[in-house]
Amino acid sequence: MKIKEIHVYQHDLPVKNGPYTMANARVYALDTTLVKITSDNGVVGWGETCPVGPTYAESHAKGARAALCEMAPNLIGTDLMQPRMLHRKMDNLLNGHNYAKAAIDIAAYDAMGKHLGLRVADLLGGATTHRVPSYFASGVGTPDDIARIASEKLAQGFPRIQIKVGGRPVEIDIEVIRKVWETVGTNMKLAVDGNRGWTTRDALRVSRECVDIPFIMEQPCDTVEDLQKIRPQLNHALYMDENSTDLTRVVHAVGTGLVDGFGMKVTRIGGLHPMTTFRDICEARNLPHTCDDSWGGDIIAAACTHIGATVKPNLLEGVWIAQPYIDGHYDNDGGIEIRDGHIDLPTGTGLGLNIDVDQFGPSIASF
Repeated sequence: MKIKEIHVYQHDLPVKNGPYTMANARVYALDTTLVKITSDNGVVGWGETCPVGPTYAESHAKGARAALCEMAPNLIGTDLMQPRMLHRKMDNLLNGHNYAKAAIDIAAYDAMGKHLGLRVADLLGGATTHRVPSYFASGVGTPDDIARIASEKLAQGFPRIQIKVGGRPVEIDIEVIRKVWETVGTNMKLAVDGNRGWTTRDALRVSRECVDIPFIMEQPCDTVEDLQKIRPQLNHALYMDENSTDLTRVVHAVGTGLVDGFGMKVTRIGGLHPMTTFRDICEARNLPHTCDDSWGGDIIAAACTHIGATVKPNLLEGVWIAQPYIDGHYDNDGGIEIRDGHIDLPTGTGLGLNIDVDQFGPSIASF
């Protein structure tokens, strides 16, 4: 089964009740890129990549489309049944740009699953659960607002909340953390995500002044060197997110004992094929992690859910998807949704979606 056609689409995803606020960004709408691959036997696979603007990471929407257009002409005729070879082909065509390659990777797995009559989770090693735990990311806000959100999400069945911090006086962040802890206690797992927004000084102060509160500290500072500097002085588990840009960085962080876990994005690492390698590295070293993406619609949500379902349950910190923050679905009948803090694994073949292509309009590029 070989690639016959590649079509690239652009689609806007407005943020519900925006903006969504992080330490270094205020997001009102997202520009997502979709890829439709048609095989020589008529099977269609869908992929997606959706950077959170141009400042969250080394990625942006126009860059994704430029990278896809750079690779696509020479991917025609490539075997969809050999994901390792597909990645080698993409790497030979373009250096870096994992987030663009991920859209091709996801589409290939969708097509492969449909061709074989299997779910993507089955192709990735098999599902350990059909009801995948999710978590809610709060955005940066006031102590009262974030505590209220935490209480609401606990009532809705979320097992974990991620508190966004940074980009303001650290005293406010400390007050937010303490207010949430007083509100939900041990009834939810707590993650404090700096999105690279704290100085090493601020991260150490938070850990020192909140020593009694059990939370994990996710990507508090900007660089790996910052994390190395604070690691021996922290009272809390340290997770890497934005710095885990590829498998090489992951292997180094794990091998040196730098981190206690990861917040991992499927598109950041290049798609589902490298994500399975990441999953297995973490399992070998007993490291918890998430299976997320930066944003996106049903295609990204389905991909994250399928890989999340294959993770050893005690190591899965949750699957974050953007569905609570956006309106509408690509699949009008079977869109991916969070119910009672969990996501049902799609039952259909491939990603398990029936994409309504008409809502995207004409493709912006076809090969």
